[in-house]
Amino acid sequence: MEFRELEAFLVLAEELHFGRAGERLYVSQSRVSQLLRSLEGRIGGPLLERTSRRAELTPLGEKFLAELRPAYGALQAAVDHARATVRGVAGVLRVGFQGVIDDHLATAIAGFEERHPGCAVDLTEIPLADPFGALRRREVDAAVVLLPVEEPDLTLGPIFSRQPQVLAVSPRHPFAGREFVTAEELVRCPLIGVHGSAPEYWRRAQAPGTTPGGHRIPRGPAAGTLQEGMGLAAAGRGAMLLCRSTAEHQGQRASVVFVPVTGLPESVLGVVWRTEHHTGAAQAFAEEIAVAERQA
Repeated sequence: MEFRELEAFLVLAEELHFGRAGERLYVSQSRVSQLLRSLEGRIGGPLLERTSRRAELTPLGEKFLAELRPAYGALQAAVDHARATVRGVAGVLRVGFQGVIDDHLATAIAGFEERHPGCAVDLTEIPLADPFGALRRREVDAAVVLLPVEEPDLTLGPIFSRQPQVLAVSPRHPFAGREFVTAEELVRCPLIGVHGSAPEYWRRAQAPGTTPGGHRIPRGPAAGTLQEGMGLAAAGRGAMLLCRSTAEHQGQRASVVFVPVTGLPESVLGVVWRTEHHTGAAQAFAEEIAVAERQA
């Protein structure tokens, strides 16, 4: 029995569509059909009835699916546990993060701990002022940080959570009542930046000095943490750019209003680790991030 044939059948049973199954399996539609035919040949009967528009499980397929799912899950768990043993995925994986734990990251953490029950994730918040310091001080094994990352001693793994940017402003700010603002309108709005040891290119990405059209954006005060920046925005000292999920996590705050911004690059997160210290646990966590991104 071929493992890939069983996997193809399980995905087909969920999608009931050869094209979508192929997309999930990263193979062509014809390859999915070939795998199914091979499996049906081994069994000796049809598992799906195919039409021009969709597929449906036969009674034999329904029975086979019910018996296969738990067995496949146990087999997959055995493979995962063996890989974890080889990689040394055990103990504690220290993960740093910036901003908030959104649904994407929470899903990846849960998936990692489910696949690797012998390894727990220990979370540490990383300040905006020092996105890479915790890695270099060996306080964390991997970090989830805002892009860009151009550090020669660090490796950038999967990138994820591409989201539009929003502007945090005081309720008294002229933009507070707007449905959205354009990137070019930021010339009327001092942006709260980032101070500390963050590289200049990284700080400029979080608080750009010019609009996409090349017009100067006024520079506001600098913050070292997300909450410090939110406080400055609430006090009317300037406006702060942040991703949509972080704004949603802040909830309805009487002291700050969140306004979508059009025309700016999306906010993107990435998993980073020290190139010289690439552990099996960090690699397994990066794989879970990639899985969660594909499923998002």
